[in-house]
Amino acid sequence: MNKEKEMPKGSKKIRKGDKVIVLAGNSRGATGTVLSCKGDRVKVQGVNIRKKHVKGTREQKGSILELEMPIHVSNVKVCTADGKPVKLKVRFDEQGQRELYYKDGANDVLYRSVKTQ
Repeated sequence: MNKEKEMPKGSKKIRKGDKVIVLAGNSRGATGTVLSCKGDRVKVQGVNIRKKHVKGTREQKGSILELEMPIHVSNVKVCTADGKPVKLKVRFDEQGQRELYYKDGANDVLYRSVKTQ
């Protein structure tokens, strides 16, 4: 019996605080910051809003809450400050540290460095 190793799901390039643009779904074209990443799903601010009806209790009145629900990481892409989606690539600097960059015309723009485990 050959046991395959469980590969970690999700994206190594998208993390909390990144500005992303939605590529697919009802919120296509919307931009927002990533609030949380869990597995292969991300929660983006102002995207994929759902309503939840909360029953009232003695202390609290019933209400309808609007919540951001997570979407799959393949449906979002990192974007620049002006909202243009970019493709992140990986390279190594002089010290051997990995860093993410993207092409802006002919020049490379550093996005951020990545910690190695």
